[in-house]
Amino acid sequence: MVNIVLFGPPGAGKGTQSENIIDKYGLNHISTGDLFRKHLGEGTELGKLAQQYMDQGKLVPDEVVIGMVGDYITTKKDAPGFIFDGFPRTVAQAEALDALLEKYDTAISCMVMLDVPEDELKKRLLERGKTSGRVDDQNEEKINVRIQEYLNKTLPVAGFYASQSKDCKINGVGTVEEIFGNISSALDTHI
Repeated sequence: MVNIVLFGPPGAGKGTQSENIIDKYGLNHISTGDLFRKHLGEGTELGKLAQQYMDQGKLVPDEVVIGMVGDYITTKKDAPGFIFDGFPRTVAQAEALDALLEKYDTAISCMVMLDVPEDELKKRLLERGKTSGRVDDQNEEKINVRIQEYLNKTLPVAGFYASQSKDCKINGVGTVEEIFGNISSALDTHI
């Protein structure tokens, strides 16, 4: 089983590149954003709780996210592998994901980190906010909170995977094709 963590700050291009990775490597996509939107759309209690945090630009608590991811993996036990998009966002989540995957006798194969300068992230998110309908993409103050949350809480996850020699840092600026070419080269040497 091939399991990839697609990692980077908000606006780095994870959604776009995850589609390319899925097409090439045949993996199942796990996006916590999609899981949250599903729960929000269904009006579940979990969705309402997640919305409170998301509206403030903050991370949803680990136990909520881990539970959602675990439920999804359980329904796809026979999958060839997964691409984790936007998860894990904290070292505690990365540790919990390792423990969860160990139950299925598998592990993370590689963490692909899209590296994009902060000013470019803000520009991308504000532009995306014009068409996405996402409140947290339309307000520079909320964007700044999201980027700070990433720097303070999520960036340490890169060190967690680096300590396992599973990290691949990719320049996230360029054409979609150029970036995906670099991702493919890195994955082909790690999986």
